[in-house]
Amino acid sequence: MTAASPRPDVAGFFDAATNTISYIVADPATGTAAIVDPVLDFSQRDGRTSTAGADRLLAEIEARGLHLAYVLETHAHADHLTAAHHIHERTGAPIVIGRHIGDVQRIFAPLFGANDVVPDGSAFSRLVDEGDTLPLGDLTIGVIHTPGHTPACVTYTIGDAAFVGDTLFQPDYGTARADFPGGDAATLYRSSRKIFALPADTRIFTCHDYPTQDRSEPEWESTVAEQRAANVHVHDGVSEADFVAMRSARDKGLAAPQLILPSLQVNIRAGALPPVEADGRRYLRIPLDTI
Repeated sequence: MTAASPRPDVAGFFDAATNTISYIVADPATGTAAIVDPVLDFSQRDGRTSTAGADRLLAEIEARGLHLAYVLETHAHADHLTAAHHIHERTGAPIVIGRHIGDVQRIFAPLFGANDVVPDGSAFSRLVDEGDTLPLGDLTIGVIHTPGHTPACVTYTIGDAAFVGDTLFQPDYGTARADFPGGDAATLYRSSRKIFALPADTRIFTCHDYPTQDRSEPEWESTVAEQRAANVHVHDGVSEADFVAMRSARDKGLAAPQLILPSLQVNIRAGALPPVEADGRRYLRIPLDTI
């Protein structure tokens, strides 16, 4: 990418229940689009699911006359259920994720007794590696492997935009935790440096935002220059050793995400719900004294 990189149209949709931002990113020349990190609505209180949020994205795509080419997952989320499977069933758009999703499946499938999950990523339509590209109309989707939060995290670059998942948050909030199984703070630091190597005017789009004391409204766009100058955890001048010490100490005080147990067992299945059991119902499992 250069200063003259093409500029895709990007629309963010904030899910207040999970502080997640899903995106529609489109090539303005051809109307070819991708959805990034869609949310399946889930009520933990009564176990009900809804596709309202995902259907809002699909309605927007239809209203704008776009052609949906991909559902892009930045990683297997631990704080919301993905609607990728629903969108795939509705549209046929392939579900794309980093190839190391198999590592995540190997870690978590046994925790939930998910014997239907084959830990090779085959639940997803397409697995991508660092350096892979996918066409998006006249634009190109690039892939950067950015692990640390999870082994399978990837950043997607499209024109002058980069979708970083949970690797980075807004500059005033910092970075993702690195204490999940398969996570690593030093690796997360190095992944942030991969993103920082992109052109300074690259637009950075995050998967979550958590308003701070200084702002009450969610935000989800910054630039590489802004992140390098002001990210409270990894701005220029912060060493890897200092970051690892900070991140490790901070993670020790964090509670598990509220939806980690339902999220992971759905998300390692590419958004499909667990198989129907003998009584005709589907169940999410809660392993005790584990997380």
